[in-house]
Amino acid sequence: MHTSEFAGDFSARDSRIAINSYTTVLRRTGVPHNLFATYWRDVHGPLCARLEGLGWYVQHHLSREQDAHLWPIIDEVKPLDGYVLDGGVEIGFMSEADQQRFKKASAILFSDEQNMFEETLAYDVPDGSNTLVDRLPDPIPNETSVLDRMHVHFHLADGNQNAARDAIKKLAAEMASASAVLKLRLHMAEPYDNQQPAPPAPDVDHHASEPRLNIVVMELAFESAWTRRSYYASESFKSITRGISEHVRYITPFGVSGVYTYVRDAIMTTAGVRGSRQAELISQLGAINQTHDDVETLFGAAPRA
Repeated sequence: MHTSEFAGDFSARDSRIAINSYTTVLRRTGVPHNLFATYWRDVHGPLCARLEGLGWYVQHHLSREQDAHLWPIIDEVKPLDGYVLDGGVEIGFMSEADQQRFKKASAILFSDEQNMFEETLAYDVPDGSNTLVDRLPDPIPNETSVLDRMHVHFHLADGNQNAARDAIKKLAAEMASASAVLKLRLHMAEPYDNQQPAPPAPDVDHHASEPRLNIVVMELAFESAWTRRSYYASESFKSITRGISEHVRYITPFGVSGVYTYVRDAIMTTAGVRGSRQAELISQLGAINQTHDDVETLFGAAPRA
């Protein structure tokens, strides 16, 4: 089996984010995808990045045109029919006090969601998300994805939720030990409560269908589709996924078209300061003067530590 040449493990760098959230997003009906994606990256993103208390902000743009083999059918567990998304968002904090500061400032952000989102569902991850392995050196990716990335949503079966979560944790740990897996990050979300819809954005749907109330999200990265499919075909993968239907009703994978980082460890990235596409241009031209403090302060950024 082809294995990755990526070396090292940078997973420990994510541990400072003590509290996280994972929000699924669906673009507003009638808004063209390119307009939606550009607005989200370059208008909404920098607005969110400036809010007080924010420690971590990453946009994962999901593609509706997906590889048919992102995740294999195991024990007859199939994707949830009709489940379509355009993105997943991580918003995290280094402390509970920081989270409260963000909540007090967030009305200005949520009022912007109606411009491009049809639906958003914010799942709490109160103990923080867990990066089990990360062989990717860049801590602040701002790029159209060149690797084979995906988010896999595990819709938990009725019954013993703790046992289901433990089973997914065990599966994740075993997958993270495989050399083919470049990154595995697990979002152990709390059950979504339709009686307390979140986030509180006006004119945006926040109601979850029953199969979406209890999910766990696995972020995966492989070097290529070849590497991924070779790993899925291995006896090791078949062994560790056997019996998954006891704990999971559906497994819905989403291909990732781009990953854009706006805040890391409470510091705005260039994408946060200037916008994601502008940050790409600065990087491509090596325009290092654009990231100097005297320039970034003109755009409202505090000097970097």
